[in-house]
Amino acid sequence: MDASANTYMFPTSVKELEALGWDYVDVIFFTGDAFVDHPSFGTACIARWLQKHGYRVAVVPQPNWRDDLRDFRKLGAPRLYFAVNSGAMDSMVNHYTASKRLRHDDAYTPEGKSGQRPDYAVTVYTKILKQLYPSVPIVVGGVEASLRRLTHYDYWQDRLMPSILAESGADWLCYGMGERTMLELTRAIENGWSRRQIESIRQIAFFRSGTPKPVEGTLVLHSFEECLDSKKAFAENFHEIEAHANMLEPSIIVEPCGKGYVQVNPTLPPADEKEMDSFWDLPFTKLPHPRYKGRRIPAYDMIKFSITTHRGCFGGCNFCTIAAHQGKFIQERSEESILKEVRGLLSIPDFAGNISDLGAPTANMYGMHGKKPELCAKCRRKSCLFPAPCPNLDRSHGRLLELYSRVDAVKGIRHSYIGSGIRYDLFLDEKGYVDDSSRPYFRELVLKHTSGRLKVAPEHTQDNVLQYMAKPSFRLFETLRREFDRINAEAGTKTGLVPYFISSHPGCTREDMKRLSQHPTLKGIWMDQVQDFTPTPMTTSSVMFYTGLDPRTMKPVFVERDPQRKKEQKDFFFLGSSHRNKYNGPRREPPLRPKKK
Repeated sequence: MDASANTYMFPTSVKELEALGWDYVDVIFFTGDAFVDHPSFGTACIARWLQKHGYRVAVVPQPNWRDDLRDFRKLGAPRLYFAVNSGAMDSMVNHYTASKRLRHDDAYTPEGKSGQRPDYAVTVYTKILKQLYPSVPIVVGGVEASLRRLTHYDYWQDRLMPSILAESGADWLCYGMGERTMLELTRAIENGWSRRQIESIRQIAFFRSGTPKPVEGTLVLHSFEECLDSKKAFAENFHEIEAHANMLEPSIIVEPCGKGYVQVNPTLPPADEKEMDSFWDLPFTKLPHPRYKGRRIPAYDMIKFSITTHRGCFGGCNFCTIAAHQGKFIQERSEESILKEVRGLLSIPDFAGNISDLGAPTANMYGMHGKKPELCAKCRRKSCLFPAPCPNLDRSHGRLLELYSRVDAVKGIRHSYIGSGIRYDLFLDEKGYVDDSSRPYFRELVLKHTSGRLKVAPEHTQDNVLQYMAKPSFRLFETLRREFDRINAEAGTKTGLVPYFISSHPGCTREDMKRLSQHPTLKGIWMDQVQDFTPTPMTTSSVMFYTGLDPRTMKPVFVERDPQRKKEQKDFFFLGSSHRNKYNGPRREPPLRPKKK
């Protein structure tokens, strides 16, 4: 191992390797994104973490898979293994709109140029590397691999697909947030652990030939082939997978597939504050790799002055993949770690004192946990908020308000905006504010931490649809709007309110969208944010879309699959919007919003 100073930028070419004087590399990453050395990008997080522990890491960003494969050959074979991911997003979500039209830009590529990664990038990259270097282990990870670790519905081919391990031929899959697992796996490979020893590592998955040996406490799912034959079997599988994904101590999961089986080992316990701080206490340059020579990377522009406060989300929205990848339990950084990063922004040349986002997947979950941890340890609920907030959940925003105060007190910070989503059911119910910290939090959010418009996500107005989304009643949004308008009136401000909605979600009919478009609570609100539902792997909503069953109850659910009628649902939104707003510009697919790490 190389224990030299951890300040170099990761090499991406032979010339850069030679400049470092390296005659070998321990781990070579292949990724579908341009390489940005920022903690919002997973490749940078894992690369810096391995580097901290003495490993030499190189990165091949967006390799050309169409030519003679020189990008896959140029650095040769690593000493330990190849690491493969599609980038910060599933490559199919990155490439296609909900109507399956090819997107014309890619926020994770220099100058937004499209076409720089293949469809199903993890599988394509892995197969090429297996062909060129059959004896070198391959570890896959990131969102695409994580959410395709078991049988899943693929919207773009409109069929069930087996685990990405069976499709790609990868040796190991690290799912979820991978710092601790990847370090343990790297050390195991370096130390020559046997296959059986490596199979004991938590938070990995693998494919093995043969029949699994029954072990007490193991959850054995219906096979891939049974799921192909029975939509009910697939829905039953998912219900079990989702339940275990939201447990502190889940079982080993085994899913037979073809002439073998996929095994998914349990997750690691949530990282504590000290561990979370260590993931950020790394020498990130917070810049794109010098190879891009100043070319603009749109996703980087959106997050370069952002600060991530925590990981995880316990909201449990049925259409969302965040909990499936990051986990339900909140893992927060300490205030001191966050403040250190805030002060570090001041040294970035074009930083003007404005933090674009002080948040996370759900910004106002920072520091929130169960009042009695022993109850959380036994809990099997997917959501701490739906169908009603858990009585064991501490919803106080006091610690978050203190964090905002300390960040804003840093000399040189002009504004700290909250660009991430919030859950307003954490501080409101239909009667009003839920505790003494709720009104001060919302007032401060509106008046001090919102840049022009506060974005919230009621997702629909009709309670029957919201039940299928696992979202709170729209009556809560009505309460939010009353309080929002009151705060603006008292302060003499004109902050805007922008609600996000989804059309064609399972359970949603044309009549439901018509009622949404005519809802009186939306009068006078700027309305241009509606997203046609896109089924993505490993969500309850995608299972509903494919099976026509609600996996929570196994009861039938209406699903609109006809493209024209799906378009009509979305058009209702804009038809109603044109009567409510002066704005009536062209309808278009909303841009992709990069998600936080």
